[in-house]
Amino acid sequence: MFATFDGFWENISRYPRFFITMLLGVFFFTFGWLKPLLERPVTAIALIIFLVAGLTFLSFTLRAMLGLAPI
Repeated sequence: MFATFDGFWENISRYPRFFITMLLGVFFFTFGWLKPLLERPVTAIALIIFLVAGLTFLSFTLRAMLGLAPI
């Protein structure tokens, strides 16, 4: 009638390890994909400019959507 929680805390303790492993996997996959682009200075500069422009665009968009600061 009642469910047993024999391994409840053991299962809960696995979630942070899974989360960290997943984030590291995404980071290494992304870095492995970008590594050839960083070998040449021209593509490295273009990639850095693209990333900064993308983050700036995202920041301005979120600020406008949330009404944090007038643009």
